[in-house]
Amino acid sequence: MTERFPAPEQGLIVTHFLTVRDVKVSREFYADIFGGHVVLAENPATVRVANTWIIMNPGGGPTPDKPDVTLTAPEPGDPVSAFLNVRVADIVEFHAQARAKGAEFLTEPQDRGAEVRCYLRDPDGYLIEIGQTTGLLTR
Repeated sequence: MTERFPAPEQGLIVTHFLTVRDVKVSREFYADIFGGHVVLAENPATVRVANTWIIMNPGGGPTPDKPDVTLTAPEPGDPVSAFLNVRVADIVEFHAQARAKGAEFLTEPQDRGAEVRCYLRDPDGYLIEIGQTTGLLTR
């Protein structure tokens, strides 16, 4: 994996694209909360986080390669059909550090048997699960 824009020399790379309202705010959130490295500031904003990239751009209407598709950031109260799943080695440490940086979690980390997890939302309302695998490793 490189620090440059994700462009594989062979095979593929999976990235995560987010439609955002304010590119600067979202870019800073992912760089700060997750210790990401800003690869491109915009067009599209790209932040490398651990072994993946978060790509962010404002929404927009259909284009020739995606007719009948409009990209918009979620609105408060929208149903959730997908979310970012982030695995951490130490959820207590991550939770404390992220809260100190201004992250707002829905709950404190909760032990679910197979894992300890909690959720937060990014500036656009995207749901992010933070989890530490525990019980799954002892099966």
